[in-house]
Amino acid sequence: MEKKLALITGATSGIGQATAKLFASRHINLILCGRRKERLEMLEKELGQSVDVDILAFDISQPHEVKSAFLSIKEQVPHIDILINNAGNAHGLGPIDKGDMNDFEKMIDTNLKGLLYVSQEIIPSMVKKKSGHIINLGSIAGKEVYPKGNVYCATKSAVDALSKAMRIDLAEHQIKVSNINPGLVETEFSLVRFKGNQELAKKTYQGFTPLTPFDIADLIYFIISRPVHVNLADCLILPLAQPCATTVIRESTREG
Repeated sequence: MEKKLALITGATSGIGQATAKLFASRHINLILCGRRKERLEMLEKELGQSVDVDILAFDISQPHEVKSAFLSIKEQVPHIDILINNAGNAHGLGPIDKGDMNDFEKMIDTNLKGLLYVSQEIIPSMVKKKSGHIINLGSIAGKEVYPKGNVYCATKSAVDALSKAMRIDLAEHQIKVSNINPGLVETEFSLVRFKGNQELAKKTYQGFTPLTPFDIADLIYFIISRPVHVNLADCLILPLAQPCATTVIRESTREG
């Protein structure tokens, strides 16, 4: 049986890296994308022992870099079966009137525009062969707006809407589109949001058990391994201690 080929953005850490490792263990060939070339090279060395691995170091928010990266693998693009639009970020946490416009633009350029840049490089080939599976990584922030989350929530709400629209547009071409919306997952996410402040980032995940990147990778693999007629279209996954976007039951707040 011919191995499938998956392209994963944001593969250098967190959910993307965990998904790459799980896919490799399931004999899925990989094209791994990210900005940090040295991390990609380490993954290539590690995972290349069991599957074919190609790496692309570029910034998905820069359309010229996306074009150049995909030109370098133009012969492989028609063979991509699975696209994991995982790359994304949050910059800052504050009220809309005090937000930094540079932070706003970074989130819009990566979380929304970057997803579109990459998708448009791959979708035409999926349409041509009448098969493929696209998984967009959204967030609970795309389902529920929370205080001081404003622009981040807006970008993930856009990913939610875009996933629905993609699903409608691509259904006639037998292409599946799934949207995964995690709650709190312990990754580099908060470190980026708080601009390298280790103390603030650490507090985000204290007093409860957050999701891990491998929890999300496990869900992604489950989704892509369903029968051809089954599409898990929209999945919300939360840690037990987080019943909604704005509530986390930490040890210090538990009764008794």
